[in-house]
Amino acid sequence: MKKYFIAIWLLVSALPLFAQKYSITFHMPAATDSMLYLGQHYRDQFIVIDSAVRTPNNTFVFAGKRQWETGIYALFNKEKKKSILDFTIDGSFKFAITLNATNGVTDPQHDIVGSPANTAMYTYINRINDARIRMREIEKKKKSTDPAVKAQGEADLAALTAEMETFEKPFINANQKFRFFQLIKMFDGPDVPDEVDDKPQYYRSHYWDGVDFADHSLVRTPDFFNKMNYYFFGLLYHADKDTICHYADQVLHRIEGDTLMLRYFLDFIMPRYYRSTKNVGWDATWCYLVRQYYLAGKCSWASPSEITNKRQTCEFLEKSLIGAIGAELWMADTNQSEDPSQWISSHRFPQKYVILWFWDPDCHHCQEQTATLKTLYDSLSATGNKPFEVYAIGYESDVAKWKKYVREHQLPFVNVGGPNVNIDYQEAYNVHGAPTMIILNEERRIIMNKTIPTASILPFLRQYEQRQAKR
Repeated sequence: MKKYFIAIWLLVSALPLFAQKYSITFHMPAATDSMLYLGQHYRDQFIVIDSAVRTPNNTFVFAGKRQWETGIYALFNKEKKKSILDFTIDGSFKFAITLNATNGVTDPQHDIVGSPANTAMYTYINRINDARIRMREIEKKKKSTDPAVKAQGEADLAALTAEMETFEKPFINANQKFRFFQLIKMFDGPDVPDEVDDKPQYYRSHYWDGVDFADHSLVRTPDFFNKMNYYFFGLLYHADKDTICHYADQVLHRIEGDTLMLRYFLDFIMPRYYRSTKNVGWDATWCYLVRQYYLAGKCSWASPSEITNKRQTCEFLEKSLIGAIGAELWMADTNQSEDPSQWISSHRFPQKYVILWFWDPDCHHCQEQTATLKTLYDSLSATGNKPFEVYAIGYESDVAKWKKYVREHQLPFVNVGGPNVNIDYQEAYNVHGAPTMIILNEERRIIMNKTIPTASILPFLRQYEQRQAKR
């Protein structure tokens, strides 16, 4: 049933048309805005083309003369956060659409005048939306503990599936003259053969099959953006760095020579990978993409200063990526000795693992996490089965306040802090705030560079050792 419950919103372009007189009218009984805008989609934003003020009878008329491309356009307000209504310009330049109280099209045959393309599109969309509503009710029946109700749900599902299969293909074929319907297949996901063993892998590998990247009009379709967004931050959201980079290359290699397409992808995905503070491996993914594309000379739009900045940032981040050797810190404990020979190393402990814990006594979240870490530490110490040492760095310039907190809460860790330190630990480990957790293995390589809940520490170490045993 997957292909029958996907909202389809497409924008496609043909050869540029000669300047056309246009008059596009929206009757909106529930309108509250004094002005609305007409525009195109670009990623998750809008490009404004025209504006119209509300008339006394709640009508907005966009009129004038301009050169149009065939495609889907958006009606939106000044907030520009989401489209009020998407509509198509495809063969008709003078048409009217009446919206219902929720800014939808109730009956395309009567509410759309002068645009067969919009009538067909909304007939299709309304049918899909209706099926989605019915599907939700069917799912409730299927979850019932009453065998009769559950059986009815299965029967209803079979009937709805057959109904939609009968409707969709003939309807699309009957409207192939409209580009909206021509490109539905392009945005549909791949069908996975039953005989395939690794279905998720097959789906990821064939996700972009059928997409014509030479069609630059796709960058102005919301579904192209949604497809890109879901690929990287849906399908690959929980994947490790190597998996993300592998599948990223699958699509990016196809568009390497296409500046418009490559920039469309990289300008969107790069900031999200760079700014993530929670997802393990995303910083490494960002560094990989920088080296593979920007530093390899494949991003012609990037200025020399941008390239230099990305190179420097990449080199900085790589010092704290998973797999990198952690910088050895030498810091003074609560005695605050200025004699370096009295400072304590972050690496020289008998335990197999070291948890670098950057925390601030003024930070409420730090206080909570430090307390739970202390509970775990004490319980493991009591059993003599503590696989890690905690090297707790007081992330606080007020040394007296930090020392007081350590003393009053009897923190059992290796407590270090203050200005007496061999290197800038914030730079060495890319620490931008507290709390921050870094876990080092027996080689003192970084195996975790994100803060994980205390309850997850031992499971993480067990999983790490299981992975190492398989290598």
